[in-house]
Amino acid sequence: TSHFAMSLAVFVVPGRLDTRTGGYEYDRRMIAGLRARGWSVAVRELHDSFPRPTQAALDAAARVLAAIPDAATVVIDGLALGAMPAEAERETSRLRLVALVHMPLSSETGLDRETAARFERSERRALAAAVRVVVTGNDTVSAMEGYGVDRGRVVLVEPGTDRAPLAHGSGGPMIELLSVATLNAGKGHEFLFRALAMIPQRNWHLTCAGSLERDPPTVERLRAQLLADGLEDRVSLVGELDARALSACYDRADVFVSASLSETYGMAVAEALARGLPVVCTDTGAAPGLVAGGPTDGEGRAGMVVPPGNAEALSAALEAVIHNTDLREGFAAAARRVRERLPSWEEASSKMAAALERVSTDGRFPL
Repeated sequence: TSHFAMSLAVFVVPGRLDTRTGGYEYDRRMIAGLRARGWSVAVRELHDSFPRPTQAALDAAARVLAAIPDAATVVIDGLALGAMPAEAERETSRLRLVALVHMPLSSETGLDRETAARFERSERRALAAAVRVVVTGNDTVSAMEGYGVDRGRVVLVEPGTDRAPLAHGSGGPMIELLSVATLNAGKGHEFLFRALAMIPQRNWHLTCAGSLERDPPTVERLRAQLLADGLEDRVSLVGELDARALSACYDRADVFVSASLSETYGMAVAEALARGLPVVCTDTGAAPGLVAGGPTDGEGRAGMVVPPGNAEALSAALEAVIHNTDLREGFAAAARRVRERLPSWEEASSKMAAALERVSTDGRFPL
């Protein structure tokens, strides 16, 4: 019976599980990995207004939790959990609640102080109701201390990376740059475009793959910026791509760029390294460590790391990799070495399974 109990879990996510972002991809891969290990995993999708839920969405979420059988292990994505503290508190003596935090709600780029403070209060209460807090990046481990979460309750389960074929590159005189990120305020496209506008030579082309629907005001601003800087013919905003089309983008890229202002991990950077691509990225999440290739790699870095939000530094790095073939080839050689050591999704879901098994056998429950 104990093994059977260990093998049941319910994942609760805001909106649709098939949403194309790194966070949802992580959730999907964990669910698939647990199922491959023989777990029975149910999925409950909440309203997509989270993390700013309507009252109707909160009422519906309360009904979803109330319908889950006693003593079940319930993994709630932080985008939902942080915004429903009262609903979590109501169930904490009955369910084994596990928070899955990609990034604290109050860390979202562009929040005013009042909204950030409200999110922090709400999330602090919600996290107190969880028996475990699974985080997907090292930075979030330390952030949890600020939320009053005891280190013993925090488990780090970083994302995996799929094995992928090496990119062939563009093979032409034009250097193909690729950025993979939703076009929203936090992903730093404004600084990326500004950095590219500073480069006098125009022997490059940038493809931005990522949703144009989630933050229309930002997309509108970015389109106007490209027009003002005369870059509209150099930058293609191709929107959200399916796996096949995205794979084709990676294959013809020469350099991968991430201008993100904050990241928990940086899955797109890891995916680029899995293709052996040189990387120019910001000092956010796990990206600097990935690009450095780990502490044992004395053979050079797989790219250049610049401070987030610094268009001048990003411009200098991009200009260097665009114009210096030897530099680019050296970074690509290092990326191919890093590629061999990237953790797999299999390893990641194994860690998640171990964390959830400990929750199921935890003698401290009920709280």
